[in-house]
Amino acid sequence: MTMEALPKALEVDEKSPESKDLLPSQTASSLCISSRSESVWTATPRSNWEIYRKPIVIMSVGGAILLFGVVITCLAYTLNLGDNSLKVLKMIGPAFLSLGLMMLVCGLVWVPIIKKKQKQKQKSVFFQTLKSFFLNR
Repeated sequence: MTMEALPKALEVDEKSPESKDLLPSQTASSLCISSRSESVWTATPRSNWEIYRKPIVIMSVGGAILLFGVVITCLAYTLNLGDNSLKVLKMIGPAFLSLGLMMLVCGLVWVPIIKKKQKQKQKSVFFQTLKSFFLNR
């Protein structure tokens, strides 16, 4: 079946609203640039705070939650409170303990991963400059 055989009723007018919905947006692809792809093109060195900010924040929050869990757990076992509040404190204390410990460990594991990525990035930049040096001769 060829295009000439199709009836005129099935063809979509270019000025109709239906055809405008089917056209891809030109502005979305040209205006939307992700920050991740942007960092590939910018060669400005980042400070240590910019590199390690997220793991430091995660470790700090994790440490604070861990400390809060320790305090709540200690209070639950040392204070003489009512049965209901004692049950609640004995459940909440270890929950905060485990959550804080998990966040602290995640932050501690994140730091060596970032260091390894930084070394790989430095090696990659070194090999790119070496490659361009030999190819541009």
